[in-house]
Amino acid sequence: MTEWFREHLWITYLLIFVLISYVYNKVFRTRRLPVLKAAVIYLLLAAGAFILLLFQVDVGLPIVPSLAIALFLMLIVRVRYWIQAKSGRKS
Repeated sequence: MTEWFREHLWITYLLIFVLISYVYNKVFRTRRLPVLKAAVIYLLLAAGAFILLLFQVDVGLPIVPSLAIALFLMLIVRVRYWIQAKSGRKS
C-alpha cells in the first residue's frame, strides 16, 4: 500500500487534503468564517497536507491510514449519538 501511495502522489495529496479538511470541518470549526479567513485556513490546510505527504512518502509514516482511522472513529461517535438520541425519544 505504501508503494501505491508513492507511485500516485497527486491522488495521495488529494486524499490527505480531503481527509484533514473533513476532520477540520467536523471537529474544529465552530462557526462560519468570512470568505478571506476561510481561504487562509484552507491554504494552511493545503500546506499542511503537503508536509503530511512528505511524511507519508519519504519517511514512510502511515498518514493516510491514520486519517482513515480518525474518520472511522468519528463515524462511530456519530452513530453512538444517533442511537442515544433515538433511545431518548422513545422514553
